[in-house]
Order: sequence, then structure tokens, then C-alpha cells
Amino acid sequence: MTVPATNQATLLSTSEPEKQKTGAVELSIVVPVYDEAASLPELYRELCETLAGVPYRSELIFVDDGSTDGSPDVLRRFFTSDPRVQVIEFRRNFGKSAALAAGFRAAQGAIIVTLDADLQDDPREIPRLLAALEQADLVSGWKSPRRDPWTKRLPSWIFNTTIRFLTGVRLHDVNCGLKAYRAEVVRELPLYGELHRFIPILAHARGFRVMELPVAHRPRRYGRSKYGLARFARGLFDLLTVLFLTQYSPRPLHLFGWFGLGALGLGTAINAYLSVQWFLGNPIGHRPLLTLGVLLMTLGAQFFLTGLLAELITHTAPRQDYSIRRHLRHNDDEQ
Repeated sequence: MTVPATNQATLLSTSEPEKQKTGAVELSIVVPVYDEAASLPELYRELCETLAGVPYRSELIFVDDGSTDGSPDVLRRFFTSDPRVQVIEFRRNFGKSAALAAGFRAAQGAIIVTLDADLQDDPREIPRLLAALEQADLVSGWKSPRRDPWTKRLPSWIFNTTIRFLTGVRLHDVNCGLKAYRAEVVRELPLYGELHRFIPILAHARGFRVMELPVAHRPRRYGRSKYGLARFARGLFDLLTVLFLTQYSPRPLHLFGWFGLGALGLGTAINAYLSVQWFLGNPIGHRPLLTLGVLLMTLGAQFFLTGLLAELITHTAPRQDYSIRRHLRHNDDEQ
């Protein structure tokens, strides 16, 4: 569902907006960073200008995903000069999902906003996202018009069209980095691998209200894009993972069981027919149909066993697919 660009409702109505500036953190900005040293100073300046006009006590959480270009040094300078800043540094590059998961875990606000560090997401859109969040639990940006070359726009269009068809979630841009969440949304989402691309799908599957808001998009001015064909291919595999997680995760045996039941039933029928032929005195040992029947029954049993093992796996402990070198935050010990 798309929220009109002109919607300017307030998220937390109050007659004392300045009072919101004191006390506990209400708004957390989470920014995953990977080799974006050139864009970080301008991004930080724009974020500070935007947050100055937002009536909520805020924090800035930068998650360095194993950068090698000097980004950690820039982020430490932000931390030294601004008590609102947290910096999480990974030991190596673990991917955007891991960076977001670490940022979400550290966030203290009841509202969380994410955006990319490459300056293509415009921080000035944050107030509009917060306004739209009054009507939803998650507001996903829609880069319109998108300022990327066709080599990125075409695969993205194919990807988003496929997701709409398979999931029924009518979003134009599932993977836009600019999003606003209520904190309870991110607390429930499992993020690993490349699942950050499907956050709106995962949230919708859990019953959260998901909306879309057209947002400004800017051409890349610094660094280089991390997009490639390999990433597109991984996204297709992760789409299968998401379909499983959203439809069969609580009951994986229901998925594998249908395949197992079909194969086992067909194999049983074939072998029953051949058994009748054998009792009638017809030789069946040389018939390929016997091999097919036995194979189908074996596959059916394997599907059932796979489903049972998947049921056990769903009850394992949550995973953490990243390692933190240090976590810089004020009024706390370095971790």
C-alpha cells in the first residue's frame, strides 16, 4: 500500500514537542556502512540538520561492516564529538543483514529508521516516513524516480515484480534502504544471509502493517556500487528461503510432507499393480516400472524424514552471524 507523498501527519502528537527532547531515546537511526568514507561527513551533516527539526530524542548508530577505506576513523570522529552517536565495528565484512541486525539490537528507540550510507537515500525524507508511520508498523521507501543505471534498474524491476507475484505484497521497491519501523517489528525479524532485502515481506507475514512511501533518490556521487550479478543470483535463492520462512517455517513438514505423500502414494500404487501382475504369473523383475516404484517410495520416505528434521531445526536457538570488534557508545564501557 502506498502512502501519498503529501501525508504529513504527526507520529507522536504532543503539545510539548521540546519535552520529547529529554529523557529516553525515542528515535534510532541505523546506518550500515561499508567503504563509504567519502560520503560519511556529508551524510552526518544532513542527518544532524534533519534531526534538529524532529521533536524526538534521537541516537545515530553507525555499523561498520568491515570497511577498509578509512570509514572506521571517520565514524570514531563522529563518536568523539557527538554524544548521540554509537559506532559498531565488525571484525570483517559480514553483509548488510548482519549490520542491520547488530544495529537493531543496539537501538534504544521505540522508532527505528534505516538508510544507506552512500547518500543516495535523502535524510530529509525521514520526517515524512515518521508521519506515515502513524498508519503502519513499517513504512518502506519507494525510490521514485530511481537515479541508477539501467543495469541496476532492470534486475531490480524483475526482482520486485517476482516478489509481488509470489508473495502478494504489493510493494514497488522491497529493497529500498530508507525505511521506518516500530521497534517491535525489528525485534521479531530473523536477519541473516541476504534477508534484509525481504524485511517488508517477513514483517507482513507476521501480521504487521506495511506501507510504501515514494521518496527522493539521488545518483551515486562517491565510491562504487556493491551490486553485481552474483548478488542478483543470491537474491533469487534467498527469495526461496523467504517463501519457506513466511509460509512453512512453523510447519515445514507440511511442505515436505506433500512431496513425500505424493511420491510415496504413486510408488505404492505402481508396486501394488506390479504385485498383482506377479500373483497372476507375469514376471516383473526385468520391468523398469519396478525400479520407478521402489525409487518413488524411497524418495517419499526421505521427504518425510527431511520434514521431521526441519521441524527439529525450527526449535534451535537464534543465531548471530557476525562478530563485533568494538562497540563505542557513551556512558558505557567499550565492548
